[in-house]
Amino acid sequence: MSYDPLTPPSDLPSRLIDILNESSPERLRDVARYAEALAEHKEREARLEEEARENEIEERPDDLPDDVPAKATITIKEINDNRYYYWQWREGDKVTSKYKGPVSDESSTHD
Repeated sequence: MSYDPLTPPSDLPSRLIDILNESSPERLRDVARYAEALAEHKEREARLEEEARENEIEERPDDLPDDVPAKATITIKEINDNRYYYWQWREGDKVTSKYKGPVSDESSTHD
């Protein structure tokens, strides 16, 4: 092992470097184990969050047409006193809609 002074990573805060330099070998080994476990924990959390986001997008309602993205939501539009369901989603700055069907009287909430 070399006895040359060690160069810490340039992105570490100087206060942290000072604390590490003042620590005993035992404490440094404890810190190393904790830092490794913490890194694995944060990576796992990030991976689980990403998987959850992907699963939300991949879950498609049973009646969602193939040409409508999974991120689409159902909206109600009133046209000539009649109410209709539309799938709606955003494509960049544009909102795209696709007709789904009429709102039935029994599911209507207006008087």
